[in-house]
Amino acid sequence: MSAADRTWESFTPSTGSTSTPRAHLRTDARTLDLDGAWGFRLSPRADAPTEFVDPAFDTTAWDTVQVPHHWVLDADGRYGTPIYTNIQLPIPLDPPFVPDENPTGDYRTTFTLGGWDAERTLLRFDGVESHLTVWVNGERVGTSTGSRLVREFDVGPLLHDGENTLAVRVCQWSAGTYLEDQDQWWLPGIFRSVALIARPVGAVDDVWVRAGYDHLTGEGRLEIEVEAAPEAFPVVVRLPELDREVTVERAGITVSAVPDVEPWSAEQPRLYAVEVQSTGERLSLRTGFRTVSIEGDRLLVNGTPVTFRGVNRHEYHPDQGRVVDLDAVRTDLLLMKRSNIDAVRTSHYPPHPQILDLFDELGFWVIDECDLETHAFFFVDWVGNPSDDPRWRDAYLDRIERTVERDKNHPSVILWSLGNESGTGQNLAAMAAWVRERDPGRPVHYEGDYTCAYTDVYSRMYPTPVELDIIGAEEGEIFACSPAEAARVRSKPMLLCEYGAALGTGPGGLTDYDERFSAHGRIHGGFIWEWRDHGLRSTAPDGSSYFAYGGDFGEAVHDGNFVMDGLVLSDGAPTAGLAEFAAVSAPLRVLVPGSSDAGHVVVENRSHSSTSDEFALHVAVAGPEGEMHAESVALPTISPGATATVEVPDAVGHLLDEASRRGDDAWATWTVARREASAWAPAGHVVSRTQVVTPQAAPGTATRRRPAVTSRAAAPSSEALTFDDAVFDARTGRLESLFGLPVDGPELELWRAPTDNDVGQGAGSFELGYPESTRGFGAPGPSAAERWRKRGLHRLRRRVESVSADGDSVLVRVTVAAADKAPTLAVTHRWTGLGRTDGGGPITLRTEVSPSRGWDCTWPRVGVHLALPSGLEDVSWVGAGPGESYPDLAEGAWIGHHSAHLDALVTPHARPQESGHRSDVRSLDLRDGAGSGLRIRTVPGPGGHRAGFTYSRHSVHETTAAEHPYELPESRVNHLYLDDAVHGVGSRACGIDPQPRHALWPGARSFRVTFEALDA
Repeated sequence: MSAADRTWESFTPSTGSTSTPRAHLRTDARTLDLDGAWGFRLSPRADAPTEFVDPAFDTTAWDTVQVPHHWVLDADGRYGTPIYTNIQLPIPLDPPFVPDENPTGDYRTTFTLGGWDAERTLLRFDGVESHLTVWVNGERVGTSTGSRLVREFDVGPLLHDGENTLAVRVCQWSAGTYLEDQDQWWLPGIFRSVALIARPVGAVDDVWVRAGYDHLTGEGRLEIEVEAAPEAFPVVVRLPELDREVTVERAGITVSAVPDVEPWSAEQPRLYAVEVQSTGERLSLRTGFRTVSIEGDRLLVNGTPVTFRGVNRHEYHPDQGRVVDLDAVRTDLLLMKRSNIDAVRTSHYPPHPQILDLFDELGFWVIDECDLETHAFFFVDWVGNPSDDPRWRDAYLDRIERTVERDKNHPSVILWSLGNESGTGQNLAAMAAWVRERDPGRPVHYEGDYTCAYTDVYSRMYPTPVELDIIGAEEGEIFACSPAEAARVRSKPMLLCEYGAALGTGPGGLTDYDERFSAHGRIHGGFIWEWRDHGLRSTAPDGSSYFAYGGDFGEAVHDGNFVMDGLVLSDGAPTAGLAEFAAVSAPLRVLVPGSSDAGHVVVENRSHSSTSDEFALHVAVAGPEGEMHAESVALPTISPGATATVEVPDAVGHLLDEASRRGDDAWATWTVARREASAWAPAGHVVSRTQVVTPQAAPGTATRRRPAVTSRAAAPSSEALTFDDAVFDARTGRLESLFGLPVDGPELELWRAPTDNDVGQGAGSFELGYPESTRGFGAPGPSAAERWRKRGLHRLRRRVESVSADGDSVLVRVTVAAADKAPTLAVTHRWTGLGRTDGGGPITLRTEVSPSRGWDCTWPRVGVHLALPSGLEDVSWVGAGPGESYPDLAEGAWIGHHSAHLDALVTPHARPQESGHRSDVRSLDLRDGAGSGLRIRTVPGPGGHRAGFTYSRHSVHETTAAEHPYELPESRVNHLYLDDAVHGVGSRACGIDPQPRHALWPGARSFRVTFEALDA
């Protein structure tokens, strides 16, 4: 085979009778859907014989597959397995060549035509990974690369009435592989639809309806661009709702003013139906009137600055890979809207074309990204990077043209992105120049252009909050920029195309970013990395279902569970990270003055184009015993970007004042909810919560008096200290029984099963002195988990100093230290109330921790561990909830009365890790199926600080040892951690460590809890 025949290793993006890229439109022209059952065989090499293209070739022995599909997800691994990489390439870095071992799928199907009246016929492939060659009726049609991009072939001359044969060869590896090194699964196959499209005489080749909006006059402006042969004209364009008809006499652009239109925005996604009638075809689409502009360093839509509160989104389904289920996508997008997500970056390729329709309809600001990433060249300092190699220029321009032309009619698309993590160079600059000439109405985005040499907005990944302050200021050094380049950067709008890495438990610290979005006008928000975990549903050795990640399929190279990086899990279940984002990104929120008795609150409208009239305001006062008062509060009309003062109702203020004077625990919760149902949420859907909590009494200042009790000394024994309600081991001081329940503990615990952010290699460590202004991704410094392991926090050993009993109390002194380490902890557990004759408690545990010198890094947690009976599965508590909360992941939880089953308390991450902590707890009830159990109350410390809890079937050490849920051992007891404090979670998987104020530093601790029996 000659080099010319090895098209899968060619710099040329396509060969043969390919048509000019055009918009994806609905047509009444005849269309034949070719999806369904196709014959399939897999060959190990791309140069396998092509005898199958002959219609006479017998394929009855072939397998049958459903197109669209990925062959590595079919037939229980018969056709190979998926591969996950982030930066690494599964093939040698030797462009444009690929290995001889190149899995190649041959497909064949037949279709019947009769009376197919068409001047031309196009064969459209919406998505094929990664290189395809097409034959029709035995004749070669052409080739193409560009996996997530449409390719159309003109096949009319090869068709005939009756049965026709379509044969397709798909190579997994090709020259295009070097341009598609996105952080994702490698999933070869025809994974989007295939169709035959008739182009009758008088058909429209392409149409572009650009609908602008003048925010000063309210007038719309239509620029209608039609490409068609002369016989297609006149072309009539109608907007029935506006009673508007425009006649286009010739190819080119026709302009028409439209008075009094309703503009399109992500919050008010007003769409108008458009009908396009030529002499031979009727087309339909929807448009929205909106104008995108840049004025100075501000990005405006319809004259108003836009702030992106968005997510990155891959196409993904846990069973189908990138084969799209539109119903599932709509469900996802509705959850996004309900979680205050208003923007999507289509990382890192254009999505299925119908998903853009959903973005238009439901309302999202969209960065539409080209199918381009050359990240593997990072490892060789970008030497040989295609972005700066003229041999790849046509491929780069072909990819951006196919992106823009397909999606240009969508109002939701407000920026074009050249791609992702592809270094920089002349080919990217050429793409930007092409886009700017073709579509001057949308700015050009690309994160890798750090000096804004050819892009319209300044984009960054994972900068620290301090670096954002520098970028937002008028002076200071900016990464990779000379002083002149820094000035140019500051003259442009800025956004974070990725931040807040959502791997595992997290992301933490989102409020630090949101504050910068509000503080600096040129910073226009950002996009969380990312929306969803990408586990592939698999079966474990024990028969259970789990979500597989990199390495689970025996890949030669892989990037582990880095593919599990979403605000929702692989099955779509939301995480605490999503609740956190929703809280931080609320469009309308209540701000409480510094003093709880100020008598008013401030309501801030952070919307782009919606007034507060869509929302209702409520306030309720509650305490540990339940709700005391609730009422609706009149909400004035607040324009976007404005604030208003709202008086605190007299009853609310009175209840809070009384609770504060008595030192009682009470809180007022302000909620903003939708007044009426919308397309994405029901009436009453809450978009924000704000709480005011009364100051709580410190230990020893409570005004309530304990009832008098009669004490009785412990019964003497050489092996046990026995009280009516508790039994202790006399040698170790460990609790063995409490209110008749078998219990083991307490034991000081500093360890937690490291989260993905704890083990991440993102932005370095504050505690080791790396400057916070260090560029986010790739900065040096050991991870938190490395530091903790080095100090031996996962291997603590304990030595009992003394156990003593005195009347109704037991005092246990323990020295705790890590194996092979010198620093120690003096730990005291003091039990009181043990000799009560009235039974049932309360029994108090006070734990004091005093570290020696030599502790030089943060702790994951400081608290006590108790092993409890496995039957205590029904959990209710008064404190933060309903989801988990950590010092820098707390906005999405609120103080209240919450309940859950034990198994719902821990987030089922694909890699088991720390999760499920609930903070600021007043009381915790653990019950069995009959209603009996244990009540634990926390005693507030100085400043009202209260302990939190984590409750799980598995200990932190069992969780640490497991790489998948099915590797967790069979649970025999439940594990309760009562934590005086925990370390923040941060987002260091790609981003930054927890901020210093959210870090848990070594120090003396003292905390108290009480225990009571619960009867059925």
